[in-house]
Amino acid sequence: MRALALFFALISLAACQPQPTPQASLPTRTATIAPPTAAPTFTATAPPSPTPAPAPTQTPPPKNVPEVPVTVIPLTQPAAKSSAEFSGMTWYGDYLILLPQYPTFSTTRGDGLVFALPKADILAFLDGTLTGELDPIPIPVIAPDVRWGVSGYEGYEAIAFDGNNAFLTIEAKPDAGMMGHLVRGTMAADLSALTLDAATLRNIPPQAKISNFSDETIFITPNGVGTLYEANGENVNPSPVVHLFDENGNPDGTLPFPNIEYRVTDATAPDANGDFWVINYLFPGDLKKVNPAPDPIAARYGQGATHAAQEGVERLVQFRMSETGIIRTDAPPVQLVLPDAELRNWEGIARLDDRGFLLVTDKYPETILGFVPYSNP
Repeated sequence: MRALALFFALISLAACQPQPTPQASLPTRTATIAPPTAAPTFTATAPPSPTPAPAPTQTPPPKNVPEVPVTVIPLTQPAAKSSAEFSGMTWYGDYLILLPQYPTFSTTRGDGLVFALPKADILAFLDGTLTGELDPIPIPVIAPDVRWGVSGYEGYEAIAFDGNNAFLTIEAKPDAGMMGHLVRGTMAADLSALTLDAATLRNIPPQAKISNFSDETIFITPNGVGTLYEANGENVNPSPVVHLFDENGNPDGTLPFPNIEYRVTDATAPDANGDFWVINYLFPGDLKKVNPAPDPIAARYGQGATHAAQEGVERLVQFRMSETGIIRTDAPPVQLVLPDAELRNWEGIARLDDRGFLLVTDKYPETILGFVPYSNP
């Protein structure tokens, strides 16, 4: 295991990666790829101290907290199908990559598809210069023996890129109980294929005995990869950690992570300060599973009108990497306006420049790609 001091040593701004060598383009369209963004380097800013839950004698939390509506970005078929069941999302250069939990959902050929959506199309839609459904580019997945190398395979859960190198997590339920896995691969520069290597499969042990829970979050660190378990509440996972892997996907220790109630389903890439945002979600039907303790975030920052009226939670929470672990920052959570009907199971998140966040659901209640505006205070 690398020393944590090396993991958080300040490093100079990484040189831009050279343009990958193009390969054969997709049969139906040609992709022009900007060089993938290098892993971030962190500047020397002192991290804020974690904020404890207020004592009963403190000022009550504010009421009528503003909530943010979600702008829906429509997609063409087959990406728009509920069976796409998107479970992860990230940037590859100027393309938003959408990861289905089961990439074979729309094809019987090969190992399935992931999808790429040009950032230019997303911005044009939000600016009103492009109307109608956006048309994601299908990218073939080449993953011989990956599915069959995972006992109790239950699909892919998260994806991140370090240059052309891809890292994905897989959820499984073998006879002994739940198990997560990490697999490494490569994205072709022209988006002609995402190739995964079964020889790089590594186990990620669960941190609690909860059915259908595994490491659903992945992000790139200065020295490799971090994955985060889905349940980090005080009652079910008293001492949560981030699992670390080196640039080759080999286990490299752990890093402390603070308790946060409910589920964590994905994270943005850390910025230059080490700040990143996670999806923090509660479906009322999961209350018994996650067994939440009193929520210190709601106790401090209050709830919006729709959150105060419902048991469910749909919010984004900011964290920061530090020399001793990961902490929650003082940034207020971004609370989404909850729908009157079924809640949205957000499974993927990515920053959209300085405009806000892109979010994507799995099949509940349907496939939704959404935009949430946000400006750093």
